[in-house]
Amino acid sequence: MITVAILTISDKGSKGEREDLSGSLIGEMIERIGAELKYYEILPDEKNLIKEKLIEYSKKVDLIVTTGGTGLSPRDVTPEATLEVIDKEVPGIAEAMRSEGLKKTSRAMLSRAIAGVKGNSLIINLPGSPKAVKEGIEIILDVIPHAIEKIKGDTTECATL
Repeated sequence: MITVAILTISDKGSKGEREDLSGSLIGEMIERIGAELKYYEILPDEKNLIKEKLIEYSKKVDLIVTTGGTGLSPRDVTPEATLEVIDKEVPGIAEAMRSEGLKKTSRAMLSRAIAGVKGNSLIINLPGSPKAVKEGIEIILDVIPHAIEKIKGDTTECATL
C-alpha cells in the first residue's frame, strides 16, 4: 500500500476563497494504483511553510503530491521549496509531464514543476489547474509504484522484456 500526502498550494484556497478541485482530483486518481490518502492540506504560497510540510510528510508517507505554485507568478514558489528539501531530483517525471502536455497546449512549457526524493518519499509537483493535474497524473501514474519500490530499496532489475 502506497501512503500519500496531498498539498494544495494556493493563497486563495488556504483562505477558503477557492474550492480545491485539483487536490480532490489527485486523491481520486491515486486510488487507481491502490494508494491510500493519509494527509491533505491546503497551504498558502509561502516557501518556508511548504518546505516544513514536505519535510514533515516525507517522514510519514511514500508519496507527496503538490498541486499549485509551479507557474511564473511572483508567489509561485513550490519548485524552489521542493528543490531545497529533496535529496535527489527525478527530472524524467516532470519532463514527461511537460512533453505530453505540450501536445495539448504550448503553455505546458511554462510549468516549472519538479519531482524528487526526500528520504524514502517521492515528491511530485503538479500544476494547479484540474485539467493539468488530470493530464499530468495520467502520464506518470503507472510509474509511481515502481519508483517507490526503488526508493525503498528494491534491488530487482528494472528492465522489462
